[in-house]
Amino acid sequence: MKFLDLAKVYIRSGAGGNGCVSFRREKYIEYGGPDGGDGGKGGSVWAEVTEGLNTLIDFRYQQHFFAKNGQSGMGRQRTGKDGDDIILRVPVGTEILDEDQETVLADLTVPGERVLLAKGGNGGFGNLHFKSATNQAPRRANPGQEGVDRTIWLRLKLIADAGLLGLPNAGKSTFLSATSNARPKIADYPFTTLHPNLGVVGIDNTEFVVADIPGLIEGAHEGKGIGDRFLGHVERCAVLLHLIDGTSDTVVEDYETIIGELEAYGGVLATKTRITALNKVDAIDPEEMDEKRKALEEAVGGPVHLMSGVSRQGVNEILRALRNEIDDDRLRMKPAEEEAPWQP
Repeated sequence: MKFLDLAKVYIRSGAGGNGCVSFRREKYIEYGGPDGGDGGKGGSVWAEVTEGLNTLIDFRYQQHFFAKNGQSGMGRQRTGKDGDDIILRVPVGTEILDEDQETVLADLTVPGERVLLAKGGNGGFGNLHFKSATNQAPRRANPGQEGVDRTIWLRLKLIADAGLLGLPNAGKSTFLSATSNARPKIADYPFTTLHPNLGVVGIDNTEFVVADIPGLIEGAHEGKGIGDRFLGHVERCAVLLHLIDGTSDTVVEDYETIIGELEAYGGVLATKTRITALNKVDAIDPEEMDEKRKALEEAVGGPVHLMSGVSRQGVNEILRALRNEIDDDRLRMKPAEEEAPWQP
């Protein structure tokens, strides 16, 4: 399934049905009086969070969603049928934006959550509604209320507990593959990851979700590369893991490049809790590793972890550090393994 995290959608709620002007005409009924019914209500457009979805790809093939109009009223005091509603089924973490792509109309983060996007028009009153002691034969009826036309944007921000950051080829996908059942594409060239990947990581009987996004490069906030398009997917994370390629000759510059892009991107990313790790330490000499670690700690102003996704050196320590920074209500307990029944 192709990953899609931004979609433009055109919606229209149904118009209400017109009221009816009618009079009762029956044999032996001398004064039948008005009996025109009201029009039905137009259908509304809703957005509902559905479990099991992790992309907006369905909205690539259908962008127009028009609810049914209400049926007009009829004689014999019959009310028109209401128009059917339309429900846009979206994944957890979907933001609904106005046409300007800035105004947030709704942020859907809970399965089953619903929001009204366009309300259907009310049906018009028939002439029976206007009957009174002083107006016993009204010949007027109201037209139905028009529906609402609008253009909205759907933007998906994945729900993850921890996010991975780093330059291309920093080892983010390798780390995710080594710690979870996710199988992202891994290769020895940059920009191997083209869309975000999610993996469920377990450590010490607890589980949390880790998001891997495409690597950032210098100037990403100006549109260079593709990583800036996916930074929104780590906005909801409780902690960020910043991986730095230990085989690089400019580890401090690499670190400052990513931090500069986060600050230029703005929002909450620049102030989020970060854990810095020097990756691929199994590929460098111990003396070189110590020098790069000290240089990084001076730049970071805090501790720097050593790890290798390939040999799993220091991976458990990284996972425990991430777990300690994640809120307790986000952590999930691993289900206890049931013992196999005894068999003769």
